[in-house]
Amino acid sequence: MSSESTDTQSFDQLIKEIAEYAVNYKVNSTEAYDTAKYVLIDSLGCAMLALRFPECTKHLGPIVQGTNVENGVRVPGTQFVLDPVQGAFNIGTMIRWLDYNDTWLAQEWGHPSDNLGAILAVADYMSRQRIIEGKEKLLMKDVLTASIKAHEIQGVLALDNSLNRVGLDHVLFVKVASTAVAAAMLGGTLEEVMNAVSNAWIDNASLRTYRHFPNTGSRKSWAAGDATSRAVWLSLIAKKGEMGYATALTAEKWGFQDVLFKGEQLTLARPFDSYVMEQVLFKVSFPAEFHAQTAVECAVKLHHEIKDRLRLEDIDKITINTHEAASRIIDKKGPLKNPADRDHCLQYMTAIGLIYGDLIAEHYEEEFAVDPRIDALREKMIVEENKQYSMDYLDADKRSIANAIQIHFKDGSKTDKVEIEYPIGHRKRRAEAKPKLLEKFENNLATRFPAKKVEKIVELSMDQKRLEETAVHDFMNLLVI
Repeated sequence: MSSESTDTQSFDQLIKEIAEYAVNYKVNSTEAYDTAKYVLIDSLGCAMLALRFPECTKHLGPIVQGTNVENGVRVPGTQFVLDPVQGAFNIGTMIRWLDYNDTWLAQEWGHPSDNLGAILAVADYMSRQRIIEGKEKLLMKDVLTASIKAHEIQGVLALDNSLNRVGLDHVLFVKVASTAVAAAMLGGTLEEVMNAVSNAWIDNASLRTYRHFPNTGSRKSWAAGDATSRAVWLSLIAKKGEMGYATALTAEKWGFQDVLFKGEQLTLARPFDSYVMEQVLFKVSFPAEFHAQTAVECAVKLHHEIKDRLRLEDIDKITINTHEAASRIIDKKGPLKNPADRDHCLQYMTAIGLIYGDLIAEHYEEEFAVDPRIDALREKMIVEENKQYSMDYLDADKRSIANAIQIHFKDGSKTDKVEIEYPIGHRKRRAEAKPKLLEKFENNLATRFPAKKVEKIVELSMDQKRLEETAVHDFMNLLVI
């Protein structure tokens, strides 16, 4: 019996398309580059804010304490200098820790700016190596380009392919996207990038169980860091000549599709361009799981309307109309064990908005969670799916994330039904969001840097031309504490 060797087999079409896009596609969208700038500053701001939380910082630094990496990757907001693999883990973990960076919603969900963990680590490492070798410096425009491409790969994969329905976590798409762009940034040939990407698929993905009852836990906050660091490792070994696996997806019985995707075919809903970056969702006002963003916005509006009569004994029920995805993943009853559990509970986040008229990261911590009013309000909440919301959520021309809240009182009165279809971070509200994103960035930087440093970082970051022409290592040096 003869078989075609791996060397001469044709790679799976999906792996080819991902690699060809990562290596050869030229991004020409001004809107995509402008949005990528906001993604960059927003992600770095989220990373700085995460440094206030010991449960995050305990994961940072080298694996072996005291390890010194000459000309290594700088971890923003710290003094760590790390190898690119551990650097990606640190940066990716910081960006994702508070569930406050950008979001993409489709058949699969995720946070495309997670990929910046790999992108910034590889770019900083390469920039410093190029200077040493007397080569042309790597620019921040290269970072923005890689970010656009990583967003596109992860986001387009998510349009038609639901990992969550087979119990797998969305960070697999982060790993695939980060591997593709990291391998390309490292100067990988088309074949080397395909080799790396095939290994990313073979790695599989973690189970989603750490995002759901009864196992909700903090791994969901470092899962993206884990995915980006693995992506960098796979890219580095591919650049050294490690082989790939041509039919990693489609091999009968042993490929990804048969083993882990219930025999279904992975498909691309649209060609790769810059669609995802242009359409990406920002978490502007609240560090909340994105399906709840408009619910919290509704709750805050209601707080200001009825704060003087928000007495538990007067409330009969609170109705929340939402979409199917929110019902499936964040409709939670019963005890919530930790911040990771609370920030994925629609009722908890809504209760905080109603009580405090705001939602900040600290509201998920134990000192706030013990407030008896929160669980009392949760018990009065009825979550119902609105079929139109569910359809509009998947409509390519709408992509809404609608929620509506109404409070019913025991005396028979009720508030108006407050409905919001599009959160402030939606493309339809981009002009409204930009000044708030800048304010969020400045506030987050101020938790780590003195005022003059904040001003310098903001001034550079908001000047598109100057930012794009800045050497990556110079930009990263600016973020060292």
